[in-house]
Amino acid sequence: MIRSAKILRVAVAAFAVSGLCLAGASATSLGMGTVQGDGLRMRDSASTSGAVLATASTGTNVIVLADAGNNWYKVDFQAQVGYMSADYVTLSTKADGNLGNGKVSTDGATLNMRSGPATSESVVSVLSSGTVVQIVGVDNGWYKISYGGNTGYASSDYITTVKDGTSASTASSKGQEVVNYAKQLIGCKYSYGCSGPSSFDCSGFTSYVYKHFGYTINRSAATQLSNGTAVDKSSLQPGDLVFFKNNTSKAASHVGIYIGSNQFIHASTNTYTVRIDNLSGYYSNIYVGARHII
Repeated sequence: MIRSAKILRVAVAAFAVSGLCLAGASATSLGMGTVQGDGLRMRDSASTSGAVLATASTGTNVIVLADAGNNWYKVDFQAQVGYMSADYVTLSTKADGNLGNGKVSTDGATLNMRSGPATSESVVSVLSSGTVVQIVGVDNGWYKISYGGNTGYASSDYITTVKDGTSASTASSKGQEVVNYAKQLIGCKYSYGCSGPSSFDCSGFTSYVYKHFGYTINRSAATQLSNGTAVDKSSLQPGDLVFFKNNTSKAASHVGIYIGSNQFIHASTNTYTVRIDNLSGYYSNIYVGARHII
């Protein structure tokens, strides 16, 4: 729902949040503002005499934090807080749009990414404190966020905006590189005790792929389960190791690489080739855990 800034200013003023940080913001926001004038200046105070902090072009999205009065909005633009003339910003309390990156700020606790903008909605993923996500919209005090191939919602109270270079994309893009390289080996033969370059057993395959990127991990599935850091199944990212256990006293008897969309790639003992399988069904029943390596 988008209306002119002048009409909405009075309606939203009661929801303004006081005491907001002057760095990357973490607070219930009024919504998304869209700049309507080329070269709109963001200033350090709600006045044309305030110093210019940044300049935004037509169509740029900003996070509107508060009605500052006198035809000014307090906004977050590129993880910097300042003021923009409300005459040149239209406000929507519910909208999709690129709003940059945000970091989960929960003092060490986890944050639920939900399927909708309410605590009653189902949990899509569980995010650790410090996780960096993409903010792709707003919905009445909730951020619409994207992370690890999932899109959901999280309260804006627990997301702090960060500069676009401080992103989870470094890890996620490296994980995607791991996946892309692993896919080049599809069709290679499974052979027990082998670790490449054309034949692999399951842990030989994962160790070979990661070695290509400069990571040395343990050689067996059971011992690879101690590499990296543990990750919940709901928070899997491309490149994570996924582990399985079947008819053994060991911690794990099989390992593969998660590729996204509930799929993983592995040196399979079912077809004796490197292939892609789903984490559902049989593999869901014997799944025992996952590890972030990157």
